[in-house]
Amino acid sequence: MTHPITAPALTPVSTPPQPWHELRLKHPRIERVLDELNTLIHPGSQSSILLVVGPTGVGKSTLAKYMVEQAMADAVAEMTANAGLIPAAYVEAPTSGEDDFSWRMFYMQVLAQLGEDLSAPRVAYGIDPATGRMMKPRGMSLNGLAGLRTAVERCLKERETRFLAIDEAVHIIQQTRPNRLQIQLDTLKSLANKSSAQIVMVGSYDLYPLVALSGQLARRIHVVHFERYMQDRPEDVWAFGRCLQKFQDSRLDLWGDRLFQHSAALHENTLGCIGTLSGVLARAERFARAEGGWTDGALERALLNEAQRSRILEEILAGEAAIDPSMTRALRLTKSRKGGAGSAREVA
Repeated sequence: MTHPITAPALTPVSTPPQPWHELRLKHPRIERVLDELNTLIHPGSQSSILLVVGPTGVGKSTLAKYMVEQAMADAVAEMTANAGLIPAAYVEAPTSGEDDFSWRMFYMQVLAQLGEDLSAPRVAYGIDPATGRMMKPRGMSLNGLAGLRTAVERCLKERETRFLAIDEAVHIIQQTRPNRLQIQLDTLKSLANKSSAQIVMVGSYDLYPLVALSGQLARRIHVVHFERYMQDRPEDVWAFGRCLQKFQDSRLDLWGDRLFQHSAALHENTLGCIGTLSGVLARAERFARAEGGWTDGALERALLNEAQRSRILEEILAGEAAIDPSMTRALRLTKSRKGGAGSAREVA
């Protein structure tokens, strides 16, 4: 007689586990990029726009939020002395469904983050110096696009905001006709110049071509590469394993210490991207809890399938080749010295 396999009983815990979407790891790659950005963000910087680019699922949104949280934490004493101070702000570039990027929605999001109440229409009034009566001045309305832009500039200056982080900045490109891309970047550059706040655009490798739009823009933009954890670097393998260990520790009631043994397979499947790893483990948890306990099958069903992984890898390799061609050249040079394929022309 065959007896059914019963799942092991779950170990009771005193408090429910933290919701998965709230789990964020400040792992070594994020700390390195944060250090680089903190060096680049300073008054009078010639880099008015910073592009933070990396593969999908690497943890760019987590990085952008950490940036702002860290800036706020570092300025607690200043904010206590000056209640109007907001050292950093975070927004996600909106997708309006329109053909062109909606600057109106963008400006309204920025103003909301800076504490401006836009729930009621605004009309500017003044005093007529001749009559002493209240009057509505002619000119720009704060309810129009130009008025919103002016309000954003004013708020960034008054709040002494050091930088504005724009997450999912690739939406600006995707909702812009090619012949208008430079106009959009000039708009951001002008905002940075007039407000004295640096713009940090965070997104996929699709952002990288922006540096080639014009020489003037190229001079004012600096690119920060947010890399994945590579499988051929021992230090990256170690760091990825540490991240997996932290995820494992967050759900000891479910999978105990049985997750870390799959570190190599998870590294390969997720391409070394911690955001992707988080998504895989979140699905694995759902499958496991639905089955009443942990099984390797729950993890297998949660992995990326080969079509998904291949497509993501294709985009990653193209982005890495574009942003860091010196790495490819160095690799080919090493192969040529060892007698591998590749001519001097190819190496150069």
